[in-house]
Amino acid sequence: MKIGVPKEIKSFEGRVGLTPSNIGAFIDAGHTVVVETEAGLGSSFTDEMYVEAGATIVNSAAEAWDSEMVIKVKEPLAEEFDYFKENQILFAYLHLAPEDALTKALLDKKVTAVAYETMAVDGQLPLLQPMSQIAGRMSIQAAAHHLEKQNGGRGILLGGIPGVANGEVVIIGGGAVGYHAAQMAMGLGAHVTILDLNPTRLQELSGLLGEQAVTLMSNADNIEFAVSRADVVIGSVLIPGAKAPVLVTEEMIKRMPEGSVIVDIAIDQGGNFETSHPTTHDKPTFIKHGVVHYCVANMPGAVPQTATYGLTNVTSMYALQIAKDGIVEAAKNSETIFLGINAYQGKLTEEHVAEAQGLEYTDLHDIL
Repeated sequence: MKIGVPKEIKSFEGRVGLTPSNIGAFIDAGHTVVVETEAGLGSSFTDEMYVEAGATIVNSAAEAWDSEMVIKVKEPLAEEFDYFKENQILFAYLHLAPEDALTKALLDKKVTAVAYETMAVDGQLPLLQPMSQIAGRMSIQAAAHHLEKQNGGRGILLGGIPGVANGEVVIIGGGAVGYHAAQMAMGLGAHVTILDLNPTRLQELSGLLGEQAVTLMSNADNIEFAVSRADVVIGSVLIPGAKAPVLVTEEMIKRMPEGSVIVDIAIDQGGNFETSHPTTHDKPTFIKHGVVHYCVANMPGAVPQTATYGLTNVTSMYALQIAKDGIVEAAKNSETIFLGINAYQGKLTEEHVAEAQGLEYTDLHDIL
């Protein structure tokens, strides 16, 4: 199979779909890999490193996209839609629920779209987890930075000092993102409150994080109470394949202290805050109702070396299986790959996306 690795074009996105060491595994298995020139530079991989691994460097995105399977990191942007072609396999983060135009383009061109974020193993999301860990940790770094007065914040040091209260961090969602955000916030000395719907998970978090963290059942009253007194609120609730639930209303935002900070990690699937809209690394924040909103949709793109290694550690083995077996046999042999197929030959096969966009859903079992 011919594998294409185009350069990411999202603002300040330095990650890349495959590392040079990943390339070697594809070459050894008899596949051909083409990499767009400078695709790996953001992650410190030179064209020479890819050539040494056995890849062919091509000079344009069109040449990289002219492949049977395209391996990316972030969802294609509108200027890439013309590269789609029938029976092509696209393997990437897609987050289609809020992306009507991308969904339509994939269906119109009959692309087989395999989304990292819906590939599950025993209810867990292994291809999302490493980026969730990074985003959770980065969210606290970003919040601490934007709490500084010159960055629009309240002028609060999260850890406080002796005789001065520490900052209040509220984290909505106790999954991988929330847990790693809590670890970082506690490491800085902040007071942490973490909310989740699952009482068993709250019990686990209480054991993992200790008495420094307060755990609360996630409901509208508890969210409103916690948010109203917070210096920082992290939104980290995602439903695989679906639009993220809006858990913090505009009225709640209005009651937050002026100069407080929200970080909406769920923004790539619509966001957990009613007042959110996507931002980019070159202009990461906006202020509404006196509250600093940090809503960057590709947070791990700011640490591409760490993120690319973390991502490809888990994506490459599934990509190899798809290349070896073809998408149909790979889906039959791997439930994880099966769950990743959001679109197949012009049919929308992810139920949450169909529901979010009001489109017809086709059960993949009925096709394969």
